[in-house]
Amino acid sequence: MPARLEQNGKFLTFAALYIRSMKIKEVAAALERFAPLPLQEDYDNAGLQVGLTETEASGALLCLDVTEETVREAKHRGCNVLVAHHPLLFRGLKCVSAATEVERCVREAILHGITIYAAHTNLDNAPGGVNHRIAEKIGLEEVKFLQPFTRAGFEGGSGVIGVLPKPEAPLEFLHRVAEIFGVECLMHNEGPKERPVQRVALCGGSGDFLLSEAVRQGADAFLTGEMGYHHYFGHASALWLGVLGHYQSERFTLSLMRDVLAQALPELPVFLASQPTNPIRYMHLPEMAAQNQKEQQ
Repeated sequence: MPARLEQNGKFLTFAALYIRSMKIKEVAAALERFAPLPLQEDYDNAGLQVGLTETEASGALLCLDVTEETVREAKHRGCNVLVAHHPLLFRGLKCVSAATEVERCVREAILHGITIYAAHTNLDNAPGGVNHRIAEKIGLEEVKFLQPFTRAGFEGGSGVIGVLPKPEAPLEFLHRVAEIFGVECLMHNEGPKERPVQRVALCGGSGDFLLSEAVRQGADAFLTGEMGYHHYFGHASALWLGVLGHYQSERFTLSLMRDVLAQALPELPVFLASQPTNPIRYMHLPEMAAQNQKEQQ
């Protein structure tokens, strides 16, 4: 008969209670095996942000952005690891007080023993990373990096390009993408109406630096999260532009990080942040849209 332990009036076997302990550095290592830090861009600060890695991991909360709310949620759920996509710290802090949200997040994380880790452009640029997950969600096949590179011996790339199983009418394609990603307001150009969309290039987040490469590789459409105003000009005969919003384009990043950790560390309790961290609010004014349409006629 297996040994038993009484807890809260219930008897459990030691086998049922046993969970392999792991240190926070194992969580970081699992993420870095999938998305090596050398794949990040020069401006980035992916990796350890705040805290210690030799501590035993009690659980991980995944979020796109570190906010005071996500730090509190990590504490509430008993997680001493907070894994974010966007780094909390891009530049060094000269002071840790309560003057800014970044400083308050650092203080709260240290006070409650929460380690903050970021997987950012290294996760974007990794094989099977953020951009591949976006491609998967919209049904692209034959997916490859739009701008491949090798850094420190690691293969990666910026953006991806692939093909849809069958051509789609441009506006129907953009509408389908908007529904998949929960886009409140999708911005697009006036593209080549006579040509259906099948070859699609994309880059989550701020990807307009890849627009010329998408054109060069013959994409029918280019999707990204942010695009500067002047990039919308001059492409009416080349391709369709679909701009989803930064947050919206990366909304499936949390499920990607969850899958990476679940495969590498199945014993680790992992949670997705319950509250969206998008700081942008959208004002819907249908009468204004109608007026704008009139003015353009």
